[in-house]
Amino acid sequence: VQLQASGGGLVQAGGSLRLSCAASGRFFSSYGMGWFRQAPGKEREFVTAINPNGVNTYYADSVKGRFTASRDNAKNMVYLQIDNLKPEDTGVYYCAARQRVCNSDWLQYSDWGQGTQVTVSS
Repeated sequence: VQLQASGGGLVQAGGSLRLSCAASGRFFSSYGMGWFRQAPGKEREFVTAINPNGVNTYYADSVKGRFTASRDNAKNMVYLQIDNLKPEDTGVYYCAARQRVCNSDWLQYSDWGQGTQVTVSS
């Protein structure tokens, strides 16, 4: 599956963004989806994951209560609603896909989007 993330931007702390990830290809509804981010000079880190039918979501502790993942399998879309942004949320956000399940290990995801930059000013 091919992925394209969008929706990043420059926002002030406390603001909100909605990231989108458009998927092309067959059987999107059979893929678990993840969002990961990478800040300059830091390793890629898990943000959230959502299972193929969208019923179950998982979040990193640092984003719980502020980030909400969702998906629309009819439109081949995954979304990440980010509220109460903090400067430490700054980074490139990537959506990723893996077949059948989802988890927090980025090494297990086979397909990646190009990333969208999120910059939060204090």
